Amino acid sequence: MSALAAKAPGTPLRRDQAEIAQVQDLRARRALEHFARLAQDGPVLSCPICGYRGRFSPVRHKPSVWCPSCDSRPRHRLMRLWLETDPPQARGRVLHFAAEPCLAPTLRARAALHVGADINGLYELTLDIEAIDQPDQSWDLVIANHVLEHVDDRKAMAELFRILAPGGLAALTVPLVAGWERTLELPPDASAEERALRAGDPTHLRLYGRDFAARLRAAGFEVSTFTATEPAVGDHALHRGESVFLARRPGPDDVSPGQAPDPKGAKHG
Repeated sequence: MSALAAKAPGTPLRRDQAEIAQVQDLRARRALEHFARLAQDGPVLSCPICGYRGRFSPVRHKPSVWCPSCDSRPRHRLMRLWLETDPPQARGRVLHFAAEPCLAPTLRARAALHVGADINGLYELTLDIEAIDQPDQSWDLVIANHVLEHVDDRKAMAELFRILAPGGLAALTVPLVAGWERTLELPPDASAEERALRAGDPTHLRLYGRDFAARLRAAGFEVSTFTATEPAVGDHALHRGESVFLARRPGPDDVSPGQAPDPKGAKHG
């Protein structure tokens, strides 16, 4: 450290290898000590899914993320808060991709039918979200938490639109950088190491930007969002700014752009 401070004015700030090793060791030890304190003595939080109140567990480098009672993570708790707004689609036929056990009981209690699905054969239905083997307009609500970044999302969005009934919703969460105007698409031949570095996970094909909503609109959806604010964010250990994207297939009673609504509300054959 002293050698760095003694450099002449105007000299580039550069440590030698011995100093670099010393700094790296110091910062690593301080980081581990800090993380251990956070992991062992974090804030008292509450889970809106299972009702647990206490410390949450860390996940890799992130403290206070995992509910130790029901295994929920921030995106699951955010989805539960949206469900508490009582969307009517959740009372219908619900198809749940990669169905998280922490959310399934909530959905089963509301839905006329709740079915878990994924490509891996671990759920009631084995389905490829890029080519969903289900009839047209057969579901009222589809839920997919952090799924689209793993697949060809253009194909998946088209399939979600197809299987939703008019007025139906796809409730979606994805890893997203709000400061990015455009989604980062990684090349098909990107290595697992490159995907982990650029997109945060070796299995991610992209990291979304603010154009995620535009992608959904291009597939025919109307798009709105549900974003929690304080005090819910702090109380439930949510990711600040994370949203549930609500992609709605327009219904038969929707007014087309430029078309005036029927003043009497009459339905025409």
